Amino acid sequence: MSERHDEQVGTAVERIERLLAPSLEAMGYEVVRILIMGRHKPTLQIMAERKDDRAMTVEDCADISRQVSAVLDVEDPISSSYTLEVSSPGLDRPLTRPKDFQRFAGHEARLEIRFPIEGRRKFTGKLLGIEGEVVKLKHESGEVALPYAQIQKARLVLTDELLRQAQKH
Repeated sequence: MSERHDEQVGTAVERIERLLAPSLEAMGYEVVRILIMGRHKPTLQIMAERKDDRAMTVEDCADISRQVSAVLDVEDPISSSYTLEVSSPGLDRPLTRPKDFQRFAGHEARLEIRFPIEGRRKFTGKLLGIEGEVVKLKHESGEVALPYAQIQKARLVLTDELLRQAQKH
C-alpha cells in the first residue's frame, strides 16, 4: 500500500474514533482499536471492551453495532461501501493504549517496534509495565525499555496464567 493511502486510512480511523468513542463510553464500553482493512470493499473493525471488566457478550457486540451504524449513517466518514465488524479483544488481545501495558503487567506479551533496539524489532517476554513513555519488558536476554511511540504492534501471548485469570472473571 502507498504511504498516501496509509495516511488517509490513519486519518479516517482517527476521525471515526473521535465520532464513536463518546457514545460507546456513555453505553459502558471503551474502544480498544479501530482498523480499516482492504481497499475495494473495506472492513471497518471496531474492537471494544466493557468498562466494568466483565466479559463481552454477543449482545454487547450487537448493541455496539447498532450504535456505530446509527452514528456512521449520519456522519458518513467512509465514502465507499464497507463491512462493519464489531468484536471483543479476546484473551490474546492487542495492547493499544498506555494503560493496557500497566493493566497486563506480569503477563507475556509480543511487541514489534518501528526501529531496532539492540539490533531487533520484535520482542517477546514478561510485560513489566509502563513508566512515562517507556514500556518495560523482561525477555530472554534481560530487561528492555521500548519507547511507547515506537510500538507498531503489541499483543498478549495466550498462556495458562492468562487463561486462569480469565476464568476468575
